[in-house]
Amino acid sequence: MSKVSPETVRNLLIGLIVVLSASAATLGYFLYTTTQTLETTLATTSARITELEGTLLDTQERLAIATSTNNELENNLVAEKDRNDGFADQIDKITGTVQVLDKLSKTDKELLQKYSKVYFLNEHYVPDSLSSIDKEWLYNEAIKKQIHTKVNPFLEDMLQAALDDGVKIWIVSAYRSWDEQANLKGSYSITYGSGANTFSADQGYSEHQLGTTLDFTTEGIGGGLDGFGNTKAYQWLLNNAYKYGFVLSYPENNGYYIFEPWHWRFVGEDLAKYLDKNDFNFYDVEQRKIDEYLVSIFD
Repeated sequence: MSKVSPETVRNLLIGLIVVLSASAATLGYFLYTTTQTLETTLATTSARITELEGTLLDTQERLAIATSTNNELENNLVAEKDRNDGFADQIDKITGTVQVLDKLSKTDKELLQKYSKVYFLNEHYVPDSLSSIDKEWLYNEAIKKQIHTKVNPFLEDMLQAALDDGVKIWIVSAYRSWDEQANLKGSYSITYGSGANTFSADQGYSEHQLGTTLDFTTEGIGGGLDGFGNTKAYQWLLNNAYKYGFVLSYPENNGYYIFEPWHWRFVGEDLAKYLDKNDFNFYDVEQRKIDEYLVSIFD
């Protein structure tokens, strides 16, 4: 085996050193240029981030202003809505009041007045409208009877309800004019003298002149009035008449006339139910309280 001369080894080492030196130089340049590029990119990125941060801050400020403005607008809208609702309520109240006043102006104020020895109807008073009562409900079909037109439907409903319950109730007296009442009172006075005042009103003081009041009879008493208080018809009326707007004008121990279980007056469902619920008699309640129900008398 031949030996490598020292000269050869030296030359190899010199060549290796040269190669390594060249590689190191190339690597150093690469690292330098790469570093420069990275620094430039980093500087650009940082500037962009700073710019974006500024934009974000400006946007946040604008958003805060917009949110505040929106809240203010929303509060203003709510306040305006409340004001409008308040105006609407006021308008509704005013409209309701106007409608009530208009309704009252068209309703006969006499219909809920107390006439038995208290208030007076003049000789010219006649209800706004009178209708003939159907013969079905008259005890004597040959004698025509009239009632206030707006009361008639309530009356028919009540009498039909009684009939459906097996109770027959007939009418023997309804609307009476001033002259009719005067003639009736005169005949009673001839027969009973001053005693007539205990059961018969003078002209102008009779509820019958209103056209809202009726005298009833039933089977078993011959078409009369005496004994009506002992009939199932009277008991039915006590239990049910208020539902149809009718009340007993002269119950037992009243301060006006004798007990008249046959004599019933229409005062409207609202008032009749109020009187029944509180166990009040029409003539024992203050007129001011009664007048509150005039507007709904025919509802």
